[in-house]
Amino acid sequence: MPSSKKHPTLDDVSKTIIELLQEDGRRSYSDIGRAVGLSEAAVRQRVQRLTEAGVMQIVAVTDPMQLGFRRQAMIGIRVSGDTRVVAEEIAAIEAIDYVVITVGAFDILAEVVCEDDEDLLALINDRIRPIDGVLSTETFIYAKLQKQLYNWGTR
Repeated sequence: MPSSKKHPTLDDVSKTIIELLQEDGRRSYSDIGRAVGLSEAAVRQRVQRLTEAGVMQIVAVTDPMQLGFRRQAMIGIRVSGDTRVVAEEIAAIEAIDYVVITVGAFDILAEVVCEDDEDLLALINDRIRPIDGVLSTETFIYAKLQKQLYNWGTR
């Protein structure tokens, strides 16, 4: 059955605004306005509508290593029962920055950022495995983050 959620339609100006902000999230509204042919106020309104609609977020992306978080990993989680319920509980854990429900070898993938291996072990043993419905976990420790981009643009 197709989804009944309506996706917002983006015109070329809104797409360009998004792409410009993906290149530099600190770009001024007046600079963006000059690039797309709108006033600063009009750009501000568009950005506000896009963020309120959930189409985009403007955030600061940090380097965890520079902030003392020396261990990043992806945890594959196998679940019994309602995967959505387990995913919600996992998503509530502060050290977990990414949760996705999948279909395949794992039911859930969770990316974690921890201070060190002891912190990672405590997270898995004390926070994730005790959740009702978690059958097993498999941890993939990041040796090196080779590429991470947020500028995939728009369609």
